[in-house]
Amino acid sequence: MKKILVVDDSDYILESTSVLLTLEGYEVFTASNGQEGFQKALEILPDLILCDIQMPVMDGYTMLEKIRSNPQTESIPFIFLTAFGEKQNIREGMIRGADDYITKPFTHQEIVEALNTQWKKQELLHKQMKEKVQTVGKTITSSLPHEFRTVLNEVIGSAKIILSSYDILNKEDILEIASDIVKSSNRLIKIIENFIIYTKIEAFANNLEMMSQLRMHHTDEPCAIVQDIATMKSINYSRETDLIIEECHGNISLEISSDSFYKIVDELLDNAFKFSKNGQKVRVSSGLEGNLAYFIISDQGRGISQEKLKLIDTLTQFERDVYEQQGLGMGLIIAKRLVEVHGGKFEIKSEVNKGTTIKFWLHCIMKGTF
Repeated sequence: MKKILVVDDSDYILESTSVLLTLEGYEVFTASNGQEGFQKALEILPDLILCDIQMPVMDGYTMLEKIRSNPQTESIPFIFLTAFGEKQNIREGMIRGADDYITKPFTHQEIVEALNTQWKKQELLHKQMKEKVQTVGKTITSSLPHEFRTVLNEVIGSAKIILSSYDILNKEDILEIASDIVKSSNRLIKIIENFIIYTKIEAFANNLEMMSQLRMHHTDEPCAIVQDIATMKSINYSRETDLIIEECHGNISLEISSDSFYKIVDELLDNAFKFSKNGQKVRVSSGLEGNLAYFIISDQGRGISQEKLKLIDTLTQFERDVYEQQGLGMGLIIAKRLVEVHGGKFEIKSEVNKGTTIKFWLHCIMKGTF
């Protein structure tokens, strides 16, 4: 039996709607304001929420924001109940992430049809998710064992050297071999993380509803994050003097989680240093274009051919053989896809032996002067 939570400060609406939905075979729960409704939602985890907009203590907009920002409730279908003629409320509700609205007073047929629409959407979503998981699962099944074997063979090879020659190895030899084992192990961790991230990306791709939910997470002080990562990378590659960071003010909040933003910047900066040499500059800059914040990472390294650039622009599925043949890093594709599923834009300009410039845009909220 599906559970429906009805939130309204009108006793008449709560009672009449409860009777109607109970007759339709639903288990109905009620709350008289947004705060009570949110607590009830956490307690019962309903299959759908019907919610008034104008209520005391906590209004419907605030309740919707809390529902969407909580991992336990973020995907619950949410339908606003709004008075006839409140078009502005309807628009505002849909912008904030509501799935639908019903105008009061509503008929039996109207509410039944609205619910059935949501059930059909959920059924389609589950079907798409199942197909996506199956597709990605097949890819991982065929590709991951190879990736594992490659790195594990390096670890095992180093360990065998220690086992077979421990009595003749000096301290420096052991330290070098141990360092190789740590590096290989870190590569293995990154392979696993990238596959997990890729799986999540493809689960959200082509689903506008789920993509809009992604943008409800925020990253504050993104420029400070970029500067920290860039500085760390320059130190790791022993190239502090090659890094140029242009002035960047942090009074914005990006519509992306901090983990996802960190992953994007980390992969792009790692490539910038990895595919350029000592003395070749890596430049980082940023700015605003309307409601989008942009970030630019450029290097003077070996560059990417036009053929490979075209492949990057069109590639939407991870296939190991393609990456190995074309010499493309999975991290670059993951960064591009992360930007895209968050509603942003990603642009690569490159010339062989002259360098690469990557610019990406993400939606932002102004917190002051940028």
